[in-house]
Amino acid sequence: MSITATELKTNLGKYLLLSATEDVYITKNGKVIAKLTNPFQDRVQLVESLVGIIPDTVTLEEAKAERLDLI
Repeated sequence: MSITATELKTNLGKYLLLSATEDVYITKNGKVIAKLTNPFQDRVQLVESLVGIIPDTVTLEEAKAERLDLI
């Protein structure tokens, strides 16, 4: 998402909340001058990529055992 510096000043709280889920680019005179982002975005993306990776037919104990090479 791209917004102007004036829009950011007017609605800072809104964009702080929004930056938790997506990058917000701030422009001034039509040029990007800053990026408002979640400092933990890498962690968020990692967790999202792992959701659903274990099939529903596998129990948590089986998944742990497989991970630890106990089976």
